[in-house]
Amino acid sequence: MSNFKQKTVTTKSGKTYTLQFPGVRAVTKITDRIKNKHGIPSDERLAEEMLAHVVVEPKLKLDDFESFAELTEIIGKSYAFITGQDDADELEDDAEDQ
Repeated sequence: MSNFKQKTVTTKSGKTYTLQFPGVRAVTKITDRIKNKHGIPSDERLAEEMLAHVVVEPKLKLDDFESFAELTEIIGKSYAFITGQDDADELEDDAEDQ
């Protein structure tokens, strides 16, 4: 059974996005699709996959962004979310706060 948890994130510019975990099988397919024939991840493919399958609100495409910094920030947060890296970051932040 899949766990399609959601998370709301805010970028440095103050824009809010809702991310949704697409399921483990979908994440493995995404990580396969973003790589070129040499196994190196493509930034453009990663952005397209995150916007298509992870960022659910607002629904955007690559060309909708006016700022490259905004795009890279939300794509980074999206990828960290689906790969579980954001949980580790939050734990580190909590430890630093104490």
